[in-house]
Amino acid sequence: MKIGFIGLGNMGAGMCANLVGAGHDVRAFDLNAEAVAAAVAAGASAASSLAEVADGAETVVTMLPAGKHVLSVYFGDGGIASHAAAGTLFIDCSTISVDEAREAAGKASDGGFLMVDAPVSGGTAAANAGSLTFMVGGPDAAFERASPVLDIMGANVVHAGGAGNGQVAKIANNMLLGISMIGTCEAFNLAEKLGLDAQTFFDISSTASGQCWSMTKYCPSPGPVPAAPSNNDYQPGFAVAMMLKDLRLAQQAAGGIDASTPLGAQAEAIYAKLDEDGFAGLDFSGVMRRVRGEI
Repeated sequence: MKIGFIGLGNMGAGMCANLVGAGHDVRAFDLNAEAVAAAVAAGASAASSLAEVADGAETVVTMLPAGKHVLSVYFGDGGIASHAAAGTLFIDCSTISVDEAREAAGKASDGGFLMVDAPVSGGTAAANAGSLTFMVGGPDAAFERASPVLDIMGANVVHAGGAGNGQVAKIANNMLLGISMIGTCEAFNLAEKLGLDAQTFFDISSTASGQCWSMTKYCPSPGPVPAAPSNNDYQPGFAVAMMLKDLRLAQQAAGGIDASTPLGAQAEAIYAKLDEDGFAGLDFSGVMRRVRGEI
């Protein structure tokens, strides 16, 4: 299959490489020349423009920073939709607002294209390993065409319903993740200050009612989970800035429908202060350092 891939950052690079590894003809584009060179080294071909990405592509995959970039890349002047053949499948894996995802889907449909919003969960390690979770919004026909592509990049591909529902799942999930990570940090800090070492608390709580992903897979206290960023000086991973972006999207969506999310709001405030204080590049589990009073 001829696939165009746009956005070769920390997540996109691994995703693109997995599509190449599966034998697809992938044409890669990014504003960062070094990222494109790395994709070429992994077996992709380089595209010098959006028009070149779209030329002959059966599917275009994007992993971009924000909704404004998604709308511009696909539907702006000279965007993908200006050059792609009718019926081309657009797979946007960016995390953007629900409204922006639905706007993009409407524009795609009006132009004769199929489109899904397919934000991801799992972080850079899962992107590199091809074990991401995709939360997919879009019509059945688009999901059926997207599934074989997403299956290469992910271990779990779930159809969440109509356009924008992938983003609904993503922001709700990551709001829960942000809240649970802060709670996990507070629990480990409390246990350790009261004389219970991190490994013993982990051994108990990871098999008791306090068990959660933030503990068992991404433990914020160094030691119990060797692969966690806490054992690499809290290098991301999934950065504070990215968690803050998702928490802000969740609060924006909640405000628009009058949904009560007081813990989500508190989590946003905590991560916003970390970002403001210069820790945007810290892994989001590094909130443990704030809980401990180290930063």
